[in-house]
Amino acid sequence: MTTETPILNAHNKQEAGDMHTVEHILNQTMIRMFGCERSRNAHIERKKSKCDYKLLTMPSEEQIAAIENEVNKVIEQNMPVTIEYCTRENVPAGVDLTKLPDDASDTLRIVRVGDYDTCACIGTHVENTSEIGKFRIISHSYENGTLRLRFKLER
Repeated sequence: MTTETPILNAHNKQEAGDMHTVEHILNQTMIRMFGCERSRNAHIERKKSKCDYKLLTMPSEEQIAAIENEVNKVIEQNMPVTIEYCTRENVPAGVDLTKLPDDASDTLRIVRVGDYDTCACIGTHVENTSEIGKFRIISHSYENGTLRLRFKLER
């Protein structure tokens, strides 16, 4: 890993750092609980956000509650959120690069949420999960193999 800040592709918008960081935690929670991929369709905003996940079946209400509970447990661990840079040849094991755009730079920005999640990302993040607040799933739906979770953060 390199420690100097390279020039990367521009990000298409400014996100709320707390919401974007909780998206990382939610994605990793979904991977661990359901064995699915990270969300490929997410809309992250300050007031409320949504993420879609490909699943074979609709989760039960108990499973939806368990997702919320697990994300909050991770937040409460007060984990540091760190940034590293690497080349495509030196990407940490397990980092999925399939969402990278075709014109992504050779140098990648890797974001770690403690030891819970690691992924390539150019978005805005908090420095510690203690800055996130309480995660709440405000609604969910399931259609054609896609679970949509709508969520917000409470202070």
